[in-house]
Amino acid sequence: MPGLIRGVARTAVVAGTATAVSNRVSRRQQGRWAQQDYQEAPPRSEPPPAQPPADMTSKIDQLKQLGELKKQGVLTEAEFEDQKSRILGS
Repeated sequence: MPGLIRGVARTAVVAGTATAVSNRVSRRQQGRWAQQDYQEAPPRSEPPPAQPPADMTSKIDQLKQLGELKKQGVLTEAEFEDQKSRILGS
């Protein structure tokens, strides 16, 4: 029986050591790959701010003009809402 316990203990020590070594090698390799990826990757730049499509810019300009006409009293509230819905397509 003492031989059996000694064999089991020896197996546990060997398995534990192998696991520890394997984990260390894996972490070291991942570190190397990460460093290599970092060195090879081009530096990231901030994306340019999103510009509204030209069509939307045109609509915004038209809505501003309508707002000015309404403010000046040239358009009534109903005319303003009608034109606004035409511009927005709703």
